[in-house]
Amino acid sequence: MSTNPREFGLSDAVSVTYEVSDGVATVTLNRPAAMNALTTEGGETLLAAVERAKNDGAARAVVLTGNGKAFCAGQDLQEHAETTGTGQKLNDTVRKHYNPIVVALARMPKPVVAAVNGVASGAGAAFAMACDLRVASDTASFLMDFAKVGLGSDSGAAWTLPRLVGHARAMEMLMLAEPVTAERALEIGLVNQVAPAVELPEAAHALATRLANGPTVAYAAIKAELNLGAGLDLESCLEMEANLQEQCAATSDHHNAAVAFRNKETPSFEGR
Repeated sequence: MSTNPREFGLSDAVSVTYEVSDGVATVTLNRPAAMNALTTEGGETLLAAVERAKNDGAARAVVLTGNGKAFCAGQDLQEHAETTGTGQKLNDTVRKHYNPIVVALARMPKPVVAAVNGVASGAGAAFAMACDLRVASDTASFLMDFAKVGLGSDSGAAWTLPRLVGHARAMEMLMLAEPVTAERALEIGLVNQVAPAVELPEAAHALATRLANGPTVAYAAIKAELNLGAGLDLESCLEMEANLQEQCAATSDHHNAAVAFRNKETPSFEGR
């Protein structure tokens, strides 16, 4: 099932596509000639697609990827240069467009896999880092190039990057602004898997399908626990886990899995 951005109430330009198959919603950035850099409209369309995936009953997992040789080059600097002359500030774009995308990805109550098909830079890299798992093409690279244009990080990179690679490597990536290859990204924990470029779509879809067939209510609890746990003291973390565990224990998925375990059967999950 493909979706035209007009269904989001936006223009005819297909800057983002949406498709569902096997319980997986695939959201694809679709400006290959511009390395999938985000215009204002593109950010609005991407957010609408992510929100649609959240509310789509046919989707139990999500893949975020790009069309062409790039995953996402971040902000469209040509548009930025034009809007700067009108008085629009960079932070207007960050607060209004990029931050909501990051929050929507991180708080999505479904597993989100980034299929990083090429270069992911700036906010584009931050979007990938806001996903739960990352599968990278062997030709992909990550570039935290904010400093190259005299900027600090944005789009949640200061929160996600050190949690993935540690403080020292995050500082290195942001200050030196040098590309990190897919192989290096795997070594430092920035990605979970590297696949040959021609196999990336299938590898990402296979991982997302596996997650879609799993206990998605439990996955949502795990996401909440890991996103919040590091900022809590031990007692608060224990209480949060106990509350979420109570919710999971009341689901049909848990009940059915317990019965299947007792009967030495493979459990099946319905996400409720």
